This record gives sequence, C-alpha cells and structure tokens, in this order.
Amino acid sequence: MATNHGLRSRRIRIKEILPSSQPMSALCVCGWVRSVRRGKEVTFIALNDGSCMANLQVVLTPEVDGFATVSRCGTGAAMQVEGELIASPAAGQEWELHARQVKILGDTDSDYPLQKKRHSFEFLRSIAHLRPRANTFGAVFRMRSALSFAIHRFFRERGFLYVHTPIITANDCEGAGEMFRVSTLPADRPPLTEGKIDWRQDFFGEKTGLTVSGQLQGELFATAFSDIYTFGPTFRAENSHTSRHAAEFWMIEPEIAFADLADDCALAEEFLRYLVRFALDECGEDLAFFNQRIEPGLIDKLETLARADFSVMTYSEAIRRLQQAPVDFEYPVAWGADLQSEHERYLTEQVVGGPLFVTDYPADIKAFYMRLNDDGRTVAAMDLLVPRVGEIIGGSQREERLDVLMGKMNSVGIEAQHLDWYLDTRRWGSCPHAGFGLGFERLLMYVTGMENIRDVIPFPRTPGHARF
Repeated sequence: MATNHGLRSRRIRIKEILPSSQPMSALCVCGWVRSVRRGKEVTFIALNDGSCMANLQVVLTPEVDGFATVSRCGTGAAMQVEGELIASPAAGQEWELHARQVKILGDTDSDYPLQKKRHSFEFLRSIAHLRPRANTFGAVFRMRSALSFAIHRFFRERGFLYVHTPIITANDCEGAGEMFRVSTLPADRPPLTEGKIDWRQDFFGEKTGLTVSGQLQGELFATAFSDIYTFGPTFRAENSHTSRHAAEFWMIEPEIAFADLADDCALAEEFLRYLVRFALDECGEDLAFFNQRIEPGLIDKLETLARADFSVMTYSEAIRRLQQAPVDFEYPVAWGADLQSEHERYLTEQVVGGPLFVTDYPADIKAFYMRLNDDGRTVAAMDLLVPRVGEIIGGSQREERLDVLMGKMNSVGIEAQHLDWYLDTRRWGSCPHAGFGLGFERLLMYVTGMENIRDVIPFPRTPGHARF
C-alpha cells in the first residue's frame, strides 16, 4: 500500500508549533498572510491558519525557492511554507520559521478588503464570508466551537440523551404566531377554499413552519428516557432590529423527568457554571483577547460568576423590590407585567449583586405548558438573570395534569386536536418534569463580551438580511 504524502498529512498547525520547547526541522505549514514587511534582503510574513490567535513569523531570503513570487504577495494570500523553526531574535515571539521553500496556493490583489487596520463590526458584517479571518471573529468562532463541544460533554457526562427535534413543525410552541411558513404552494396563486388558503393541498397536508423550540417534542422523549436535551437551530419571524434578536438562532433545551422547579434551577445553575468554567480553563488565549479588546474586566466577570452563589426570589418579591427602588425606570413596574431588561439588571446588579433566579411568574404572561401553582395565579416558571445582561436562561416545571393542561389550552384558544400527541403523554404515564432553554448566542455574547448577536453567529439572519 502506498504511503500518503499529501499536503494535509504533512501540514502542522501553527497552534501545535508555537508551544515547542526546541527547534524543529522540515516543517510544513499552510495559512493566510496577515501582513508582509519587505526589506532589501529579507521579507517577513505573518502567517495565520486559524488554529489560534497568534501568527507565525515566516522569514524569507532571496535564495529561498519561490522567493521572487512570494515576496510580492499581498495580505490574504494563501501559502504553503516548508522550513526550519528556530529561536527568534525579535521581541514578543519565541520562534520564527526560516523558509526553504514557499508556494502561493491562492494569490490575492490590492482590493482584498481585510487589510491590516481596524475595521468596524458593521463593515465586517457586510463581508461575512471573509470576516472569520479577522482576529475578533477568529476568536468568536473558536469560542463558539469550543462551547458547542462543552455543551455536549456536560450532558453526556450526566447520562442525558441527545435528541434531534424537527425543524419543520405544525405547532407553535410559544403560541406567539411568529413562525416562518414552510410551503410548496404557489405564492402568486395558492389554492383557496371559501376565500382562505387550503393548506390541505400543501406538501404536508397542513400549515407548517420552522420551529421556534424543540421543547414539546423533547418532553415526549423525556417521558421515555428521563433526561434528554436538544441543541439545534430555531427560528422566529419577529421583525426586531435590536442587538439581541436574530431570526435564526441556536437553542439548548434539556428536559428532565421526575423533577420539579427546584431541580430545574439546580440543573441550570450547574450548566451555566460548567460552561463558564470551561471557557476560562480551555479558551484562555481568546478570552485574553476579548478581555483586552472587547470588554475590559471580562475574565474577572466570568471568574466571579463561576464562584458565585445563585440567589432565588419570587416574581412577587422582585416586583416589591423594584417598586421600592430609588430609580426611575423607563418601563413601569406592576404585578402582572413582564420584567424588562432594565428591571432584570437592577435586580441582579443592585439587589443581590450576582446571578438570580426569579420564580413563580403570573400565569397570564407565561406559556400554556407551565405548571399552575396552588395559588391559581402563578406558574412554576423561572428566569435566570445575570449581571450586565439580565435573562440568560428561561424554564419551568411543565403541567403534567391532563385536566389542568387542557383547561389552560382552552383558555388561550389552542385546540386540543392540534396537540393530541402532546396530551397523550399526560394520559399515559404522566409524571412531573421540567426543563429550560438557553439561547446559545446569548451565552456567547456573555462569555465573549460581544454586544451584538449578529457578531456571534457565522451568518446572521435578521429582517432584510439573508445574503450569505
């Protein structure tokens, strides 16, 4: 059998080279040019392959094979370099690669938009196909990848089953009606019955859309496997242009059987603490960049959260504290009204000085599936609030009593036949169960310090924007 001598088998990642304790010979590296400094007898190239924040300095002299071509290359070009790693005499770097042979794999020209200067995030969103090569977004998407792995590791270590819930659904879990429609009917002339679209002639035989949550289907699996989680894309057709909303985003939604609201809060606390600790332990280089360039004090903030006590307060107590606050809030505070970001931040930053679970919200402002408390006015819901952000996790104990659940569905106009499969879990082997949702992009904003959700997802989908 022939030995594989392909480029990939010989290439060494820059991340693996830089921590070296000794010089190395016969190295092969590939990457993209970040900058070029040309002298009369030597050219210095900063090469980056995306494996880490740092660049590898490549030293080229005229006798190097390919020098004439490579010394004229520009920022953004892709190249292959073979040579020797030796100690660098320059300050700020331990090693440099003295090239013996260099090859341009993909050249570029002077119109390359990512030159060596600071670009605004707004500009970089307009070139989302290139922005992963920028330092900030290299760090963001390495963090996104690392935390995705940490999420799966957390649940696997605890025996949870990973469930792929459907992206196309006939059910609006949140009941807000903000779903993207999925249809094969002709948009200009859909079939009509009594003046209304006849969805029975559509591909699925009924009205369908992109999911806003995998929770309902997750509950079905929890009643068979006890502890499950979903982690996938969700969609919301909300015409919002704020920095915290996107039309496509990713959600982590665990569901635990034989559990109440206290168990739900305990899992949420353990989960968030685990992810923050993972970022601190495993993503130090990228966190140091965010701490220096994006949010000064970020690492201290994360360390504080990882060690913090998580407080608990009922919604009614939260309203009382807000009404007593010596602050003129933009939004009025009243029992029965939902908490706004300014209220949430005041509670977590000024009242308790740390993360806070707010529990037992009024039933009228929460979803139909949340368990009704004995007072008949509130439900066993919780929101986890953290400093500087407000809500980061929302969850509840689910209503496991068939008669109560059907009564709530009837009161909000949800027809039982549309969720007969969901109600069946309350007919056959119902049990107390609970769960929560964590928006992955919200988590990433908190951990990186990035202020706009568009900057923590590779290709943001927002009103009027789906280009890439």
